[in-house]
Amino acid sequence: MISHSLFDPLGVTIVVGGTCLATVLRCGVSDTRTALGAAARLFQPRFKASRARAELAVQVQEIQQDGVIRAEPHHVGDAEIDDVTDALIESRSIEALQEAHVAHKRRRLGQSRRAIRTFEQAAELSPVFGLAGTLVSLTRLPADPGAAADFTGAISMAVLTTLYGLLLGNLLFAPVGRMIARRAAHEEGERQRVLDWLEKQVAGALPHNFGVGR
Repeated sequence: MISHSLFDPLGVTIVVGGTCLATVLRCGVSDTRTALGAAARLFQPRFKASRARAELAVQVQEIQQDGVIRAEPHHVGDAEIDDVTDALIESRSIEALQEAHVAHKRRRLGQSRRAIRTFEQAAELSPVFGLAGTLVSLTRLPADPGAAADFTGAISMAVLTTLYGLLLGNLLFAPVGRMIARRAAHEEGERQRVLDWLEKQVAGALPHNFGVGR
């Protein structure tokens, strides 16, 4: 009975549908798609430096034993790791490895910022459409004061749409945006640890013993 009294189909349509539509119109289809992809990746395992180093162990050992000139790329399935190791082997320089890493970092940060901004916009818009639902419900107030049922229904919808907007913004969109931000920061830190470790491991095997300087 309580759950039934807290559900209003028209109110849900106005708040949820209006918020989603306004977010797409404000942020664009591309950013919205990026945001949804980032939200979906929250359910996937986090990137871990320890696992990445274990996957790179064979490649590093080969470079240390045979030198970078005779080494063959061993892809591990991670786009950035594969790209930076390919750049290292092809160019035989730390600088190329760093440039590949920076390019991937710039792309990742750009995507995470777009996703976070999109969810922040949705969090701001949802209370607005909660208010819009309240205004719509007030227009449904009966002209006849004796229509108690219609009056109660309109007031109930006014309260519920305000509640929907607040809950949608503060318990869904804003938290998801912050989760994406925390996950992105964690991944950047872990990937930087892998890069620093890789540079140290292969520095001695590079021609002319190029350093790890930045």
